[in-house]
Amino acid sequence: MSRIGKKPVELPSGVQASVSGQTIEVKGPKGTRSFTATDDVSLTVADNAVVVEPRGKSKRARQQWGMSRTMVANLVQGVNEGFKKELEITGVGYRAQMQGNTLKLSLGYSHEVNFEVPQGVTVTTPKQTEVTVEGIDQQLVGQVAANIREWRAPEPYKGKGIKYKGEYIFRKEGKKK
Repeated sequence: MSRIGKKPVELPSGVQASVSGQTIEVKGPKGTRSFTATDDVSLTVADNAVVVEPRGKSKRARQQWGMSRTMVANLVQGVNEGFKKELEITGVGYRAQMQGNTLKLSLGYSHEVNFEVPQGVTVTTPKQTEVTVEGIDQQLVGQVAANIREWRAPEPYKGKGIKYKGEYIFRKEGKKK
C-alpha cells in the first residue's frame, strides 16, 4: 500500500479541479495546470478533494499510485501558492541584474552571461547578489534555477559561485606551506 497515495489531495478555496478521462485540470488564482495520469490509476474528484486509486494490484500500478498523487498535489500547490527557488551569489565582483526578459550575470568571465528566462517563470533580483525564480510549474522552476547555478557552481575552497539559499558547501582546506 502506498502511504502517500492513500491520502486525498485537499482543494483549498479558490481552486477547482475537473477530470476528463485520465487528464486532470486544476484552476486556481495563479493559473491553470493539467496532468495526464497513466492507465494504472483512476482519478476522481469528491468532497472538495482529489482521490487517486490504483487499478489492480500490479507493481506498476502501485508505483504510479503514489507518483500520480504527488503530481496532483504539486498541481494544486502550484496554482494556489506557486513555487520559489532562491539563489545566492558569492564572490568578489559577482552580480546579477534583470534587463527585460534577460538575466545578466557577471561571474568572473571575460564576458557577461546573458540568460534568457523561459515562458512561465518569473526571475527577479532583489539584491545584486540574490536571484529569485518563481512560477507555478515545480519542474520548470527547479530546472531554471539549476541552469542558472550551472554557470558557476560553488567551489569548495572559497565558496565562490552561485548556490541555493541555505545550501551547505563542503569546504576544503587550502594548500599548506
